[in-house]
Amino acid sequence: MPSFDVVSKVDVQEVTNAVNNANKEIVNRYDFKNTDTEIEWSSDASAITITSNGEGRIIAAYDVLLTKMVRRNIDVKTMKPGDIKAIGGSKVRQIVEVQQGIPQDLGKQIVKDIKSLKMKVQGSIQGDQLRFSGKKRDDLQEAIAEIKGADYDIPLQFVNFRD
Repeated sequence: MPSFDVVSKVDVQEVTNAVNNANKEIVNRYDFKNTDTEIEWSSDASAITITSNGEGRIIAAYDVLLTKMVRRNIDVKTMKPGDIKAIGGSKVRQIVEVQQGIPQDLGKQIVKDIKSLKMKVQGSIQGDQLRFSGKKRDDLQEAIAEIKGADYDIPLQFVNFRD
């Protein structure tokens, strides 16, 4: 029985490269001199922390980071910036979450949307990914087109298409 998986993943190595490139640019730019601006990629690959001595510098550093992400073909929909908070002295910090996987409620919504189209495709939630299966390859391709056409606010990839 043909099937395919829907996932939402980010290439961790590309994010690491983008963070390193953004840090290099921040060190060399004149408007960041003596601001102690730094971008750190967490060891568990779930968040990026931007620290600086002013809110304006945080916003500018985030902009530099997004530019580097786009150049590395990382979808910026995966970035969920948090609030800018003071952390003591004149320092401020912003934590940017990197979305990996499909949340349960969104997975349920995608499966529900496909079922409402009365297609002969079954969907199931498997952890942080979805699996759709059906008897005909054409039905699955139609399901992929419908999912691509809808805007779910996270980047979705279609993998493991099997006949």
